[in-house]
Amino acid sequence: MTGTLVLLRHGQSTWNELNLFTGWHDVELTAQGVREAAAAGATMKEAGLIFDIAHTSLLRRAIETNQLALTAMGLNIPIERSWRLNERHYGALQGLDKKETTLRHGAEQTMIWRRSFDVPPPPVDATSPEHPVNDPRYQQLIAEGLDASLLPATECLADVLVRVLPYWNDVITPQLRERKNVLVTAHGNSLRALVMHLEKISRDDIVEFNIPTGVPRLYELSDTLAVNAVQYMGDQEAIAAAAEAVAKQASGNH
Repeated sequence: MTGTLVLLRHGQSTWNELNLFTGWHDVELTAQGVREAAAAGATMKEAGLIFDIAHTSLLRRAIETNQLALTAMGLNIPIERSWRLNERHYGALQGLDKKETTLRHGAEQTMIWRRSFDVPPPPVDATSPEHPVNDPRYQQLIAEGLDASLLPATECLADVLVRVLPYWNDVITPQLRERKNVLVTAHGNSLRALVMHLEKISRDDIVEFNIPTGVPRLYELSDTLAVNAVQYMGDQEAIAAAAEAVAKQASGNH
């Protein structure tokens, strides 16, 4: 047997609430996001889950969600953070209003940027404050040996898959094989990339796949890390409504 895996998307952020493209921009949770994170922890505790280790991105909304969930569970465990779990970089769209972007560029083009598997938005310039090379956190990683060319100026989901999989294969997989129970708290697109890989979802079908905020997704894995069972934890009607809300936002109807 392998350890148990749970994927958790961060709670609602301030830019989620404002309907802005967030990407790698670092924003906090809203009051609702804080409640979602704590509720996720309570749900996991009620189910009797205990984790050995947790992983998050380098972005505050994921770090806060992870800590709030673990606190609600009464757990104090090692936490590993990686830029590879960051949200998709939205390039020149970061910080723009989603509805306004649709009006400016047209619904069809905006939808291609938002939801296609392999078409990224226009990149940010290397001098932009939205480019990771201008952020002290990533400058520190470069100083420690990270190849600066790996840091994105824009990304599509295919790019996110390419950067997430090495972390999954090299870091998380060995822990699961050691029968450790693992919590991964990240973002809509970095988790969609993982789900795509784990559940063998096609590039066409992943476009329509939406992950609600603050809802744990529980996996039972075989010895080969094949998915034996997967389910969202909690009230299924509420989860369906939350997923529908994410779908509406993704389709531009929000």
